[in-house]
Amino acid sequence: MDDQSNQSRAGAKDAAGFAAAKDPLVLFRTWMAEAEATEPNDPDAMAVATVDAKGLPNVRMILLKAADSHGFVFYTNCESAKGVELAANPQAALLFYWKSLGRQIRIRGPVEPTSEAEADAYFATRHRESQIGACLEAEVERLSKVFGDGPVQRPSYWRGYRLIPLEIEFWRHAPFRLHDRIAFRRASPKAEWTKTRLYP
Repeated sequence: MDDQSNQSRAGAKDAAGFAAAKDPLVLFRTWMAEAEATEPNDPDAMAVATVDAKGLPNVRMILLKAADSHGFVFYTNCESAKGVELAANPQAALLFYWKSLGRQIRIRGPVEPTSEAEADAYFATRHRESQIGACLEAEVERLSKVFGDGPVQRPSYWRGYRLIPLEIEFWRHAPFRLHDRIAFRRASPKAEWTKTRLYP
């Protein structure tokens, strides 16, 4: 069997699985696993969009650190622009795009801080240089001396955020711009998901 036939069969199988998906979090995990196996750089990179006090959108790239039934977790400085914006309006949108797979996922929902224990546990797994680098640059040399070879304490302004999805839309490339789009929506975090085929 030639490569074109293999790709055609793989595409048909992928399309069938995509159309039959019932749980967006299961589909997300499947796509993320495939991205981790094939994407050359940062398969966990996502665009995070927030809005400022005037309602002007802000977007930047950041790395996803966890995804489960409770939501999508990332870490940042709560005194940064995104931290300030999330404090004022705790809602956000995420976008994953994997060009080599011809796929993207859009996610929207409210955002809440992770627990202090979760933030501490994740901070402890980071490389030592990243731990110290999470502190203000002017403090790096001083803190390197303070902590010596001991554990580095997580700065109070460095914390985790969890986006609780209310909408997840999956987009899959298809020939002739007949791209597959499926949206999952729910009214609240405890509500059941509803699925809508948007296109084709």
